[in-house]
Amino acid sequence: MRRTPAKAPAAAAEAPAATPAGPPAGPPVDAAPRQQLRTEFPFELPRGYVDESGTVHKDGVMRLSTARDELIPLRDVRVQENPAYLSVVLLGRVITRLGTLAMVHDGVVENMFASDLAFLQDFYRQINAEGHTRAAVECPHCSEPFEVELGGSRLGES
Repeated sequence: MRRTPAKAPAAAAEAPAATPAGPPAGPPVDAAPRQQLRTEFPFELPRGYVDESGTVHKDGVMRLSTARDELIPLRDVRVQENPAYLSVVLLGRVITRLGTLAMVHDGVVENMFASDLAFLQDFYRQINAEGHTRAAVECPHCSEPFEVELGGSRLGES
């Protein structure tokens, strides 16, 4: 059954609306400017991924995860056999760039140092669960509120 809005009575529809004198009102103006959704976040690995040729790759970009990114790894046999492998497969999907590597995949992630993997897992949680890598805090001395970058003073630091 389709619902349609009720029609106004004909007499009311024909009567002009009373408006104050002056120019017609424009579209409503938002008090706060609109923010664009940020979907990619740069990072710097604490140690860096070492490729086959010995090159160290530290700087990278991670994108926000989609529902599909979190569901597809659950069908992976490696994840079904070992649930700890979920983060490796998931990170392989959401890291879009790492140094000068042509492609980042789960094979790259599984060969990272444990400290870099832990950093990336934490970074993933920060940008996907909280939506940002900043936290509101209060100075313990003067009680002045301010924000801190959870990733450290430079990207990739924790």
